[in-house]
Amino acid sequence: MALILEKHKMPEQDPKLRARNFQEVALGYDEETAVAEANRCLTCKNPQCRTGCPVDINIPAFISKIKERDFDSAIGIIKESSSLPAVCGRVCPQENQCEKHCVLAHKGDAVAIGRLERFVADYQLDKNEEVKPIEFAPDAQKVAVIGAGPAGLTCAGDLARKGYRVTIFEALHVAGGVLSYGIPEFRLPKDKIVKREIDNLQKMGVTIEVNSIVGRLFTVDELMDEMGFDAVFVGTGAGLPHFMNIPGESLNGVYSSNEFLTRCNLMKAYDFPNHATPIKIGRKVAVVGGGNVAMDAARTSLRLGAEKVYIVYRRSEAELPARAEEVHHAKEEGIDFKLLNNPVEILGDENGWVKSLKCIRMELGEPDASGRRRPVAIEGSEFELDVDTVIMAIGNGPNPIVASTTPGMDTNKRGNIIADEETGATTKEGVFAGGDIVTGAATVILAMGAGKKAAAAIDEYLKSKK
Repeated sequence: MALILEKHKMPEQDPKLRARNFQEVALGYDEETAVAEANRCLTCKNPQCRTGCPVDINIPAFISKIKERDFDSAIGIIKESSSLPAVCGRVCPQENQCEKHCVLAHKGDAVAIGRLERFVADYQLDKNEEVKPIEFAPDAQKVAVIGAGPAGLTCAGDLARKGYRVTIFEALHVAGGVLSYGIPEFRLPKDKIVKREIDNLQKMGVTIEVNSIVGRLFTVDELMDEMGFDAVFVGTGAGLPHFMNIPGESLNGVYSSNEFLTRCNLMKAYDFPNHATPIKIGRKVAVVGGGNVAMDAARTSLRLGAEKVYIVYRRSEAELPARAEEVHHAKEEGIDFKLLNNPVEILGDENGWVKSLKCIRMELGEPDASGRRRPVAIEGSEFELDVDTVIMAIGNGPNPIVASTTPGMDTNKRGNIIADEETGATTKEGVFAGGDIVTGAATVILAMGAGKKAAAAIDEYLKSKK
């Protein structure tokens, strides 16, 4: 059979229509397309795709089951390794992970592993099967998980399946972490996907306590010494926004991406007044940054009614850290990329509102520590961009609340918890950590991988204590 070198296209909403609504952009493969795409897989004797998966899904095995139209077995194989397949199939940067190692990628397009994962995950969710609760032993040990984001949810699911009673403590009023407050509805539907994945974990036997700020209501020491938890996993993410510290950042109309996206996604400002949180968006918006969060903020701004939206990024397109698909979608929707430009000042009017963004043009010099070519300012090239809203999407740091209230748990100079890369063990016995609180802001799947490793290490630790 001849090799098919191109992926089967993903059905999508028309760009002109979707740029003004919050419905999901990518519509998913149907059964025939999924089977046809699965048949592109060469079933390599020495499959490399699996080496790129942070949670070690048996990719060739689940794709083989799709070829056979045995979708139940396909999702069963995925769920042996991943607690959130419908999420990963939508938001993982597969082009830099599993698909990067696909043999077909040397000659054409890699097999669409992420789209196939999404297909079988959605297939199972659509069946609304009853989730069987775990029967815990009367003397089952207890584990506390702090943070209901991707790392915490993964760690909790894996530990529950191993027979531990797990309670997740979440600071916000809704579980999901960045899945709920950060990633927009048009990329990751909240009720259809996130809520149902979390509901399934709860039906399985995981307890989730929302509005529970560890470090304020109780400390890690109190969880262990007074509340009877045998181990603790910290997966509190990176929720502290970074700013550039340039003049004008305190003007009205300047948002951190965290505040902007949280208002829209978690508080549902896009559906005001049906939901109580409003958000003011200007006619012209500049989003500073080049990652997935910047793309999310820019595309959300369009959907809130902005007439013109710019991405302002100090490097070139080759260095954009966002997923290729997100950049492609943003361009299709009309986002204007102002590349090799760096903000130096935000200018305001007499009433304290943003009126323009002053930038300087950049050129690329020698590579820096990240391996990317360092942007260098071109003297005398300043110009003003006419905007009335500026959204800073230049990264986030760790919230210090848990670390600062946990004696014996060390952090590095950036405030990230120091933890073993393979086990998640911190410098405090019985306390493990993983995800963005350890690595700094990264991807959903890397956080899940850290939660998975920590669950295995917690299991080993607690067995050794018995």
